[in-house]
Amino acid sequence: MKICWLLVLLFVATRLVVAEDNDGRCSFWVDMNRGEPVPYEDILEDLAGVRVIYLGECHRLERHHQIQAQILTDLAQRGLPLVLGLEQMESFQQSTLDRYNKGEIDFDQLVQATRWSERWPNCRQYRPILESARKFGVPILALNARKETIRQVARSGGIDKMNPQARKELPPDIQREDPLYEQLLNLRMMVHIVATPERLRPMFEAQISRDEMMASVLCSFLRSQRGQGRTAIVLCGSGHVSYGLGMPARVRRRLPGVKDRIILLSESGDVKLSTREQAMAREINITHEQLRNIDKPIADYLHATSLKQKPIPQSKKKEKKKCHTKESVRSPS
Repeated sequence: MKICWLLVLLFVATRLVVAEDNDGRCSFWVDMNRGEPVPYEDILEDLAGVRVIYLGECHRLERHHQIQAQILTDLAQRGLPLVLGLEQMESFQQSTLDRYNKGEIDFDQLVQATRWSERWPNCRQYRPILESARKFGVPILALNARKETIRQVARSGGIDKMNPQARKELPPDIQREDPLYEQLLNLRMMVHIVATPERLRPMFEAQISRDEMMASVLCSFLRSQRGQGRTAIVLCGSGHVSYGLGMPARVRRRLPGVKDRIILLSESGDVKLSTREQAMAREINITHEQLRNIDKPIADYLHATSLKQKPIPQSKKKEKKKCHTKESVRSPS
């Protein structure tokens, strides 16, 4: 709590709202280009002037999904025409998703018809943002490639070694040479116990196949008559958008001059691996020196939450201090 109180004192002059959750943890927004805290309302004002908003997440953190739903709701209430794009649903399922968009089926029927819970286990965490999108008449797009197709890229040895029929499911114009992105992913993918130097290239091509597919589907919609004048909110894993690499770079290639913003949400020690996931992972340490040649900020905005503190013995607990400021600007936390 001492850290939380110090943040309030340091940032109150900037009109920043430092919010406190039920666990006594503080959260606030940071402009990553300026290196300064920023009020949430200022971020909304900025987002209202761009074409694509990427909300990079850690897929299973409920806090991330709450913030995403809040951003969509707040922008929709401002009257901004939106479209919601999902990495979490595959493009071949769009016809069923359209039935949900039209109100012909409810969320549970959508999950059942697409077998979504089998193909994306935490799919029910996206219920609030999907229901909010439908409430405000926001179209929802399934962006991802078929799961089996991406798996074939990784396991067959790369795009060139795929089954020709499966290759047709991916965009024809896949940009495979991206040294900076490949260097970053090679560092990150070593967390997987199956990752070896020989397997890194096929794994990289599988990642960019997802990026290219999501960019292609999104850009096709934004160019269409239905997509004219709409701002896209894209939900995807943070690894697809960090530093503007991955999906944003491929959308920019297809839509030259497009204005976008990248928002990341801190993990803050909340990620917990299952026993099975722990058995499939290894500890890695990516240093500052290894990332220094990426000469750009990791995102435009970061929502940061303080690390979860270890339980304090009852005998040592002190009176709880509250995070507060002189102004009241709503900020999701």
